[in-house]
Amino acid sequence: MTCEREVYLDYAAATPVDPAVVEAMLPYLTERFWNPSAPYARAREVRDDVERARGTVARLIGAQPDSIVFTAGATEANNLAFAAVDGHVVVDAIEHESVLACAGTHERRTVRVGTDGIVDPAAVARAIRPETELVSIELANGEIGTIQPVREMSRLVAAERTRRLEAGEKRPILLHSDASQAAGTLSVNVSSLGVDLLTLSAAKIYGPKQVGLLWASDDVRLRPLVYGGGQEAGVRSGTENVAGIVGFARALELACERRGEEARRLAGLRERLRAAIVSELPWAVVAGPRNAKRRLPGLLHVSFAGIEARRLVIALERVGVSVGTGSACAASRMRVSHVLEAIGMPRRLAEGSLRLTLGRGLNEADVDYAAAAIVRVVRAEMTRLGLDDATQAAHVAELMGTWR
Repeated sequence: MTCEREVYLDYAAATPVDPAVVEAMLPYLTERFWNPSAPYARAREVRDDVERARGTVARLIGAQPDSIVFTAGATEANNLAFAAVDGHVVVDAIEHESVLACAGTHERRTVRVGTDGIVDPAAVARAIRPETELVSIELANGEIGTIQPVREMSRLVAAERTRRLEAGEKRPILLHSDASQAAGTLSVNVSSLGVDLLTLSAAKIYGPKQVGLLWASDDVRLRPLVYGGGQEAGVRSGTENVAGIVGFARALELACERRGEEARRLAGLRERLRAAIVSELPWAVVAGPRNAKRRLPGLLHVSFAGIEARRLVIALERVGVSVGTGSACAASRMRVSHVLEAIGMPRRLAEGSLRLTLGRGLNEADVDYAAAAIVRVVRAEMTRLGLDDATQAAHVAELMGTWR
């Protein structure tokens, strides 16, 4: 099937590998293939390249190289963070499924969020108990775009740490943040954030998939999940993914260089997309923070009451527009995500939700084409279901009255 235009609007699920990243990786997939643990000179050169990449990443996040552990993606990094503690943990209800699954292996408290997805630091403070050892709050949510007040969380965790020291209590308390969705447009400097553990993913910043990292402060003692040859300072055994690590470092370099300009560009495209949709479908509901400063610049979550999102996804694909319905984990099973449930979105709205995420390579013409296609397929579904704008507006008003 030939489409007038191909528009990809699911960058939160996966980004293409930047050509400059591919260029950096290619030698390690061909002539520089040596195992960095081998003793001969060429292998030692590759080991040096891994350490240079580690140093680059460390500099970009304001850390020391020996505090970084490379992993096979953000999910493994999150698991490694939670494995560092034994006691009670505190998480919020809209964390990535890998964080919630890790929390499920501990005694835990899950903090509710508001209808905009924002976590109230006071609620986190109330959830902390004397036996709490870890608080995990993502920097930004990849489904509704909420940017969390992680710095405020760091202050309350620090206050609890001080209280324990003054009381002679030895139990540690740490703050972890999964910043995977944020690194392309927000600062991930560990000192500025005030975190003890930070997760990043190359796959979200135009780097290779199955490459991530966990940064841990000097106060954290990590425990290995994988045993073997003792790579990554004994924390993560297994032959290093040299090409992936080098690609990760280059991808993060590019993200940091372009961050400010790209954030402004994406915010402009997002507002253009939003305006084009709601001008034609004024009853459509946009979820997430109302304050644009608290929302990822390239993410728009929009719901169409009473219309099945999966039908919209299929119809849009036929005209060349690829969209998501939420996190890729939930979308693959075509179920309402835990994020929408956590913010209390009525099911009739949640079932008609699209997550539209923008990225490099998209321009105004792409956004205009996608917006027109979305309006067209929604109106086609309305016709099929015998709905009109007045009916939809009344229905949405009723739903919103019970939600917000």
